[in-house]
Amino acid sequence: MNSDFVIAMHSLVLLANLPDHMANSETIAENVCTNPARIRKVMGILRKEGFVKTKEGIGGGYLLNCDSDKTTLSQIYLAISSGSLKPHWCTGDPEKECVISSNTQSVMDEIFVEAEEHMQAYLNQITINHVLQKIKSLE
Repeated sequence: MNSDFVIAMHSLVLLANLPDHMANSETIAENVCTNPARIRKVMGILRKEGFVKTKEGIGGGYLLNCDSDKTTLSQIYLAISSGSLKPHWCTGDPEKECVISSNTQSVMDEIFVEAEEHMQAYLNQITINHVLQKIKSLE
């Protein structure tokens, strides 16, 4: 899985925790411990998918545009990282005569698809607010 999912989740939890549910990319980047350009990339995807909206101008930034009690981590994963469990390269060659070499890719593809389905089912049980409450319980 790539780190964009964790950045997206962290950013949405942060926005859910802020009184006005708004922050600029520099504030979010400082909290996430990455650079503002990376935040803007991830937030652009979240904006396109409707999780956040932007307020332009002085004092502007990203505004939470979803219900933190109903938005699941599965929804965020699908928007940001769907299909990322499967590696970009797999061993073997479907053209080889060897049964192992010629079939490893298709079997591993099947395994990764099933693993992602199980992970999405689990993430579908967890909301942004659930993560926020778990974090707050550690105080």
